[in-house]
Amino acid sequence: QKFREMGLKEGKHFTVKMPKGGKEGYVFISSVGLRRAARLSVHGSGRQRELAEEFISYILKRAEEKSKAKREDEDVYEKVKEVVDKGKSWGSLTLKGFAATVDGGYEVKVIDGSAEIKESWSGKKLLRLRITAEVNGVRDDYTITYIRVDRNKAMGYAVMRADAPGGREADKERLSALVEALTGKKPWKDSKKIRCGREHLDGFARFAEFADAIEEWLEETGGG
Repeated sequence: QKFREMGLKEGKHFTVKMPKGGKEGYVFISSVGLRRAARLSVHGSGRQRELAEEFISYILKRAEEKSKAKREDEDVYEKVKEVVDKGKSWGSLTLKGFAATVDGGYEVKVIDGSAEIKESWSGKKLLRLRITAEVNGVRDDYTITYIRVDRNKAMGYAVMRADAPGGREADKERLSALVEALTGKKPWKDSKKIRCGREHLDGFARFAEFADAIEEWLEETGGG
């Protein structure tokens, strides 16, 4: 019941196992559910946040106890803490006004941004991240589209524009700098587009304007 009050959904974030014979059941929470609870422990409201804080504190304590009790489980606490830290970071920053300088001397200033989930002509769920930013004084609108590819991996891409100031090459370098500024990681580049992976998506999710849509898209497309 507390999980539901917290905003977690059975079947998506947790499952309930009830043994036969009237024995006491137990609840299994997925890594997606743990990440969601961690996010709610910081960004939830009222009772929801209180319950999430209590749950995360309990989980971390149990993980630490288990790590100390069994040497082969020493990494349990670190794995749990990694998921918790990621959840707490999602939605913790704001795109508007975000500024940074990255390798190559590129100065990035974000003006605004948004995210939406769309359906492709083939019925696939697409995640579109839209960003308006200035890079070295050049203002432009950028769109990075995430899809599911081989083995359900999350992959984002953006096609460079020939009509952008300075042409495709300049457009590619500016967007690459923007991605690095927002995620802390350089994207992969080829002649006409850039590509971003799951590690970049986790970086984008730190921004409140993106976090909800990213979380929804990951869950709807069957991946944590």
